Amino acid sequence: MWLTVLLFCLGLLCLIKGGDWFVDGATGIAQRYHVPELLIGATVVSIGTTLPEAMVSATSAVQGFSGIAYGNAIGSIICNTALISALTIAIAPSVVEKKPLRMPLLFFFGSAILYAAIAYLFGRFDRISGIMLLLIFCVYMVLQVRQAVTQGGGNKEAASGETPAHAAPLWKDILLLIVGAALIAVGARLLVDNGTKLAQALGVPETVIAVTFVALGTSLPELVTAIVSLAKGHGALSLGNIIGANLFNLVLVSGLAITINPFDVPSEKQIAGMNASLVVDIPLMFLVMALMALPAVFTGKLRRYQGILLLALYAGYCVFQFM
Repeated sequence: MWLTVLLFCLGLLCLIKGGDWFVDGATGIAQRYHVPELLIGATVVSIGTTLPEAMVSATSAVQGFSGIAYGNAIGSIICNTALISALTIAIAPSVVEKKPLRMPLLFFFGSAILYAAIAYLFGRFDRISGIMLLLIFCVYMVLQVRQAVTQGGGNKEAASGETPAHAAPLWKDILLLIVGAALIAVGARLLVDNGTKLAQALGVPETVIAVTFVALGTSLPELVTAIVSLAKGHGALSLGNIIGANLFNLVLVSGLAITINPFDVPSEKQIAGMNASLVVDIPLMFLVMALMALPAVFTGKLRRYQGILLLALYAGYCVFQFM
């Protein structure tokens, strides 16, 4: 037991330091090529912070733990939005650029509708649906890279190769990005593996472990990135990271797990004789994303009441899971 606790703490330390380096590398690249931080957050940073979810879900799918693979993705979206994003909004409400938000949100809600339709109509995710989700991920990345190149190329300083005087060498930014992502992945794996062992020792069901302990553990990179981004004055990077990570949880993490090993929608937890995942988890995923993102799209502002409301919803959700 002591070894489990020690490895859990080591994982947390890796996450903290990895998040620090990852944010430094990502913002350095954004400043060098004059790409909006929100765009960098929704692509490069999101992929890095979603690595733990991808690793956990893929491993769970291979081992036949469909409840973990399914609950990890949905639970991480809810955790990212109603806990991590909510904390940053409640602590430091801010003005955001509306335009860079549109494409990630359009892809998220489109993918979420597809995901929910498959769950409600068929009750099972087959390999074709997994491949469809992965194709959506590929299309999104191509469009975002094209947008980044267009914006970078339209800037005179970027086109001439000029960089800010204080900028670190490009190799250093890339190294920080890679090493930071590696530490995040290793730290999350240590945290999840040992956290799950502790949860199982308490007799917690697999699906509940997935949407709470595992989801929170694999979302810690987003939490670390959000905290570090706020501390360093890069709030847009944090918001872009959350939106991008939520999209990647649906199309990359879920798509990968489903393609590896198709599975039925878990039905272990029931509410009034109905599948709790279909009645609570999926609807809550839509609700929290709408509460976080839609006001920002229409007004260009994130307000403190959004963060407080989202935190209240997450608290209620956690209480429900353990009832």
